[in-house]
Amino acid sequence: DPDRKTEVVLLACGSFNPITNMHLRLFELAKDYFHETGKYKVIKGIISPVGDAYKKKGLISANHRVTMAKLATKNSDWVEVDDWESCQSEWLETLKVLRYHHQKLLSADVTNSLQDAVPITKLGRKRKQEPNRHEPIKKKNQNPVVKSVPQVKLLCGSDMLESFGVPNLWKLEDITEIVEKHGLVCISRAGNNVQKFIYESDILWRHKNNIHLVEEWITNDISSTKIRRALRRGQSIRYLVPDVVRAYIEKNRLYSAESEDRNAGLLLAPLQKHASDPRSSQALN
Repeated sequence: DPDRKTEVVLLACGSFNPITNMHLRLFELAKDYFHETGKYKVIKGIISPVGDAYKKKGLISANHRVTMAKLATKNSDWVEVDDWESCQSEWLETLKVLRYHHQKLLSADVTNSLQDAVPITKLGRKRKQEPNRHEPIKKKNQNPVVKSVPQVKLLCGSDMLESFGVPNLWKLEDITEIVEKHGLVCISRAGNNVQKFIYESDILWRHKNNIHLVEEWITNDISSTKIRRALRRGQSIRYLVPDVVRAYIEKNRLYSAESEDRNAGLLLAPLQKHASDPRSSQALN
């Protein structure tokens, strides 16, 4: 069926420290983009906050970050928070998180097809009484259960895409598998030079039709770093994060000079892991 739309699940990985209106906007922008192509149907968005083992400076505990993300998406009918990644005792490569969610969709899909297939077994019982050699073949060809599994695409800002060029941060084969088997959706500021970055990398260029660049015309320069800075200085963050998130931060006094010093002087988990691995990416180009 040529009019059958490809189902897409958008996965956003990151610190979400804290989640901001910008993070939530990425999902809306990506969904609009995919629906405007006429070829895709976005069925779900997943926010997967990184675990504490990531060891990023200023990273507060995962249960707070997950709770804030859940509060922020409580009234969304399609974006949800998944805490599987944040519950792992060690840091996980983004590719492993993508694979996990892809697998989860696959197994959910198998269960659905089995439920759909129930009447076929009833037919099978009847078939024993009146054997007809050609019937099963006909049945196979018009099986309505065949359904393509949704694609899980990694949703990111231009900063994540450009972090592919940071030595030791990503493994080359991980980047390759992400763009080859899954796909990237990159939201970039109008005029941001993401195209140039893709052009300068052979791997990204080879898979450029699997990298969806979404122009953000209503620019939004809110970052978690800036939010934390405002909070340390006792400045208002209203209208930059959802109100429920702001209330939660105030109630739990989450960000301070002390929290910003957490993990100071520690090496980021991927850098620690990949520095010892000769196969890790020595930048992309």
